[in-house]
Amino acid sequence: MEPDDISLYATTKALDPLDNFTSLCKAAWMTHSDGIFFNSNPLHYSFPLLLLQIFLASGVMLLMKVLLMPFNQPTVVSQILGGIVLGPSFLSRTTWFARNIFPLRGFIVIDMITSFGFMFLFFLVGLQMDPWMLKKFNRKSCALGFFSVALPMLLTYTFSSVLINFTNLEPKTNYSLPIVSQAESIIAFPVIAHFLTELKIINSEFGRIALASSMTSTIFSFCVITYTVLSHYTTGDNYKMITTISTGVAVVVITVFFIRPTILWMICRNPLGEPLKESYIVALLLAILVSGFCCQAIGLNAYFGPFVLGIVTPSGPPVGTAMAEKLDHLTCWVFMPLYFVKNGLLLNIFSVNFKKYLTVQFIAFIGALGKFLGAFLTSFYCHMPKKDAMALGLVMNAQGVLELVIFKMFRSSKAIDYESYVVMCIYMVVVMGVITPLIKFLYDPSKRYQVYSRRTVMHSRPNSELRVLACVHDQENVPTIINLLEALNPSKRSPLSIYLLHLLELVGHSNSTVIPHKLTKRHSSKADPSRYIVNAFRYYEKNSHGFVTVFPFTAISYYKTMHDDVCSIALNKRTSLIIVPFYKNNGAMANKKAIRIMNRNVLDKAPCSVAVLVDRGVQITSRPLLATWFSYRVAVLFFGGADDREALAIGARMAGHPSINLVVIRFLANGSVVGDNEEEKRFDSEVMNEFKHRMAGNYQVMYVEEVVTDGTGTISVIRSMENKYELILVGRQHDSRSRLILGLEDFAEPRELGTIGEVLASAEFLGNTAILVAQQQNAVHDGSDYNIGIFRDKYLVEADAEDMPIRRINV
Repeated sequence: MEPDDISLYATTKALDPLDNFTSLCKAAWMTHSDGIFFNSNPLHYSFPLLLLQIFLASGVMLLMKVLLMPFNQPTVVSQILGGIVLGPSFLSRTTWFARNIFPLRGFIVIDMITSFGFMFLFFLVGLQMDPWMLKKFNRKSCALGFFSVALPMLLTYTFSSVLINFTNLEPKTNYSLPIVSQAESIIAFPVIAHFLTELKIINSEFGRIALASSMTSTIFSFCVITYTVLSHYTTGDNYKMITTISTGVAVVVITVFFIRPTILWMICRNPLGEPLKESYIVALLLAILVSGFCCQAIGLNAYFGPFVLGIVTPSGPPVGTAMAEKLDHLTCWVFMPLYFVKNGLLLNIFSVNFKKYLTVQFIAFIGALGKFLGAFLTSFYCHMPKKDAMALGLVMNAQGVLELVIFKMFRSSKAIDYESYVVMCIYMVVVMGVITPLIKFLYDPSKRYQVYSRRTVMHSRPNSELRVLACVHDQENVPTIINLLEALNPSKRSPLSIYLLHLLELVGHSNSTVIPHKLTKRHSSKADPSRYIVNAFRYYEKNSHGFVTVFPFTAISYYKTMHDDVCSIALNKRTSLIIVPFYKNNGAMANKKAIRIMNRNVLDKAPCSVAVLVDRGVQITSRPLLATWFSYRVAVLFFGGADDREALAIGARMAGHPSINLVVIRFLANGSVVGDNEEEKRFDSEVMNEFKHRMAGNYQVMYVEEVVTDGTGTISVIRSMENKYELILVGRQHDSRSRLILGLEDFAEPRELGTIGEVLASAEFLGNTAILVAQQQNAVHDGSDYNIGIFRDKYLVEADAEDMPIRRINV
């Protein structure tokens, strides 16, 4: 606890610091209360008082977050406002509340607790920073990052000089304005990364550009801030400055060359794919505390050691994931709320002179304008769309807890006065509250996946390469997906290019990572979680006679933004089909919900067709590859619509495989095609007639018509398919007014699988039958695309339609 903070805290509450200092001398027994029934006031004891303060801090900030949610406000706004509400600006203006809930002795305990929290926070900040991103810098990102800092510094310094020389300001204001101009021009990479994550755009190309640029900006900002802080902390003492710099370099060297090898040794000793050992987690927690103690002992800031330790700690599993899981919630919802309360207790917004407020706010606004113009003009010059360039300029104005720490460092070193500090904190709330809704209005990440060409299996060129993006969550998905890919019948005239994407949840890292693997080279340590999955696809490629090519990737991302990686690869690689696995019935509920959200996002935003694969059991996964099977029975359920036409196209491609027996079941109502859209009915009839014409002569394909009256008849047909098929294909979306699915909406709520897909996935009588739910690419079309030979491929036999085996059954 700094003496200035104690004095300032007492002053903001209109208390006499000397009168209140006597409360610090407490006996040892004033820790735990005996209870109100024994005439013991719990607020007079440190431990129950601390519990109440934690409750109020976390509760008020959570309440503010809920209240501000309709206004699209970020978390940092609710945190700062929560601290201000509990501080002398509002609730602590009441003498009873200030003396009993946040007395001076309690304030000191809060300060000590938040010091521990900040050590963990700076470790997590360092863990989020990937130093290898420096290798990926190019001239554009460096220029964007440099001008985003240089231009605001130039503008703010110019305007502050004009105000100092040509206006009548207080001496303290004149002294503070140059430092305010520097503080309002800096950009912090972890803050930008957290802000992009909160906006759910960190995985987009826009987000990656913002991250790379903010990393460059952070380097320039760090140099400026380091020089400013050292010059104020070591004024007139060159020996102290040299000692501080040399000890800081020594800490970095020891951490990189001694601590990091120890952490890598822990990773090597930890079993592959297993969570990090508990003893290693405890050792790393102790290392954070010891690094803070050592830095404090040699005259450095206690947060510097944990920050460097976080940078050298490998991100991702097993170390980064384990440490983030252990520290993230504790830090964010226990320690940091206390810090924002402590910060709010030092802020009295009514104590600021209005002229001083306008002056500092004007310099802060010029800094924000400079950041915006520096990023906007540079990105626009690099041919970024105007709206995206404007959004990027706004993103560069994001501020957070690291800026608050820097502001406090400047105040503690007397570089800025108290009133300037208060105004800068208020401005942070204002700028974050304004830019967040504007960014959401300007930038829609889903638009970048829109394409104007048809990327579907149905519209793929005959005798051409078919590109498929296969997503895998774990090893259990691999056999079923490989069998499905083999069922697509790769051949010399129509090879199969598989873009394998192993999806891993991101924990303990600020930006998503997509790792490409080269099958001919030894795996790196980053590829360890994907090793067995990549090896399985390597074996499949090796035994495919050159008809299959595999391009494996690992995507490490948050589930809520994982769809961006999927859609980005599908867009860049021009795939016609994305295969995503459905969740396992025996999986954790949290993973089920996260995977379903990811699948829905992929279905909504994919630039091509999507197929959701439901692996219902072990029957398929226990068998060898489909190429060695004697018979693989596939059924296509056709109700009508674009998605069913896509499922039929997938089934038609499978029909050429020698081991596949295909049955197409078309559902009719009272012997006729149902539907109010005459154009859709015409498309369905044309596609089905062409299918029958092209499949004539292929006696491994059968066409069946099932006549039903309502959804009950549809369920009866599905129930009759028990244990008859290894795979069932169906479209996702159907006409909700159709009599064929009448009443099924109550049986199964239509979600990412659609009404029929949910019925099939939840039907226990289907046993281990796999379900493939297809959705055709979401695109506007004029209907002319359907008048092409969509089934003319190398495996189809020209013959008369009358040779096609047809059955009609009334249900």
